[in-house]
Amino acid sequence: MTAEADESEIEASRAPLMDHLVELRARLITCSAALALGFGLCFYFSTDIYKVLLVPFERAQGLLTLQAATAGHRGSFDMVLALVGLKALPMNPNSTIHLVYTAPLEFFFTKVKLAGFGAIVVTFPVLAFQLYRFVAPGLYKQERRAFLPFLSASPVLFVMGASLVYFIMLPFVLWFSLSQQIGGPGGVSVQLLPKVSDYLDLVTALLLAFGLCFQLPVVLALLGLAGIVNSKFLASGRRYAIVGVFVVAAILTPPDPVSMMTLAIPGVLLYEISIWCVWLIELRRKRADQAAA
Repeated sequence: MTAEADESEIEASRAPLMDHLVELRARLITCSAALALGFGLCFYFSTDIYKVLLVPFERAQGLLTLQAATAGHRGSFDMVLALVGLKALPMNPNSTIHLVYTAPLEFFFTKVKLAGFGAIVVTFPVLAFQLYRFVAPGLYKQERRAFLPFLSASPVLFVMGASLVYFIMLPFVLWFSLSQQIGGPGGVSVQLLPKVSDYLDLVTALLLAFGLCFQLPVVLALLGLAGIVNSKFLASGRRYAIVGVFVVAAILTPPDPVSMMTLAIPGVLLYEISIWCVWLIELRRKRADQAAA
């Protein structure tokens, strides 16, 4: 009876091709307007947003100050506590973050890129809603109910991955870079002076890498919902998946083991969560089939 109701609902929602094209045009216009508004807003506040992105650099300098004030295993332990937010970082009020740009319009175009990236992030709920409203008439009621939780979980997981980058990964990478400097007496001085564009590229690359990798449960759960994969298949391929996660982490992160582990360990945990999600989908489907029988 439910299947017949779903079929009749889809039949009722059928429309000529021209109507679909008109609807697609309307939704694309809405998405374009949202992106334009988000771009303008982000560009207006681009300097402030860039300063927010420099906070990990400030934390890295605090880690460097803490490293200089302590030594030995206790100093390393204090740095780990400070990195995860369990210990206050010593901030030097006289320290200044030095970034440079070497072309006249480099910082302007950096702010344009930042505004474009920010516009996509800010308007994602609008873009996702427009996409859902366009494809929803072609889905069964059960499929629509199953699709909505994943639509809600996707931005949450992306924010979790981005937070891991912002609060832990970037400060560590920048601290490691700052620790390579050479200074003091002797006539030799090697300082880190990153370009504004290179810093933004590093931040956005890591945010996208971690944010997209954290979509693993959503992707695998949707594949399980479509019947393409099952929990037994995912569990049997666990060892290959773990190797794949470490390979991807090694490619996407800077060349140091701590950065790689920062992405690989959550990736393995997310894969295990994905297996449980697919198993729950299979269990729910089995119960629904039994109830229908």
